[in-house]
Amino acid sequence: MNFLVSRLLSVPSLLALVLVFALPALEASIFLGFIFPGETAVVLGGVLAAEGRFPVWLVGGIAAAGAIIGDSVGYWVGSRYGPWLIGKIPRRLLKPESLDKAIDLLRRRGGLGVFVGRFTTVLRVLIPGAAGIAGMRYRRFLFFNALGGICWAGFYTALGYVAGANYASVLKDASTTSEVILAVVVILFFGVGLYRHFGPPLRRPKASSDESTPEE
Repeated sequence: MNFLVSRLLSVPSLLALVLVFALPALEASIFLGFIFPGETAVVLGGVLAAEGRFPVWLVGGIAAAGAIIGDSVGYWVGSRYGPWLIGKIPRRLLKPESLDKAIDLLRRRGGLGVFVGRFTTVLRVLIPGAAGIAGMRYRRFLFFNALGGICWAGFYTALGYVAGANYASVLKDASTTSEVILAVVVILFFGVGLYRHFGPPLRRPKASSDESTPEE
């Protein structure tokens, strides 16, 4: 991993941008995320932006595009070849319970599961294919996939940009950061759900008494 990180920081600018796009794109489409988490490339892209090699918004945009396109490919692969392809992945990389967890999350939360899954490494790799296997409508998947991809790419790009030369500590704690983000998202979701269920009902504004009734 350290070798790959050092290579990413030393490649030409154009190739660095290609990798910022390609590594998040390959996470779910060919399950590369089990070996090399995509947020590593995005954080390092933010570091390179802090060095002035290219604008930070460009890194975030390219990373988001890679995440969204790669997950869409993962969705298509899951819908066409999912069970067969997943059966070919070594058990040391993919445990059956991880796939069951991804499918269960989609069944319980639907599109929100796609968004939440973006912020954990294992679910980020599995959710697109699981959505295809489960038969989720692509339009619904795409909306939440794009929303999650933009938020995820923006966060990790900004993290790398702010960290600068201290990127090593950020990469070391990247998985912990993902878990914290996931916990915050889940807490907010359940908080809103509880408020809607137990909170006061929304009242419609009463019609003004001064309004004249229409003539018959």
